[in-house]
Amino acid sequence: METDTASGKDTKRAGLAAMLTFVREGDTVVVHSMDRLARNLDDLRRLVQLLTTRGVRITFLKENLTFTGEDTPMAQRMLSVMGAFAEFERALLRERQREGMALAKQRGAYRGRKKSLSPDQVVALRTRAAAGAKKAPLAREFGISRETLYQYLRM
Repeated sequence: METDTASGKDTKRAGLAAMLTFVREGDTVVVHSMDRLARNLDDLRRLVQLLTTRGVRITFLKENLTFTGEDTPMAQRMLSVMGAFAEFERALLRERQREGMALAKQRGAYRGRKKSLSPDQVVALRTRAAAGAKKAPLAREFGISRETLYQYLRM
């Protein structure tokens, strides 16, 4: 049994792709909740239909729902309603997160990630790079990635 730990916000996940490739007719896919499979109602419907047309059962533990491909109109409606709630919940969460970040920025509490190098180190880095020092050894010496080094040089 394989477990996918990635978020359901995107259908481009390695675990999901592997499961879709591996699963066979007669198998049962067990998902903790609908929002773990897909946070978008269209993606959820598409995935459930894809699996059930291949003869795969899909069970959602939290919602206590199972889809087999021979589902009643009521089961399809429940999929739509529960999937819509998951999508709505995700949208509310993201909106509250954005509002919280904006408030934190206003009061100066949200400044982003701490800089890797001090101002003195940045001057030394730029001086040595301008003198022709190779970038990879410089990045190792300062304990930063080459990409971070190039970002400091572009500033």
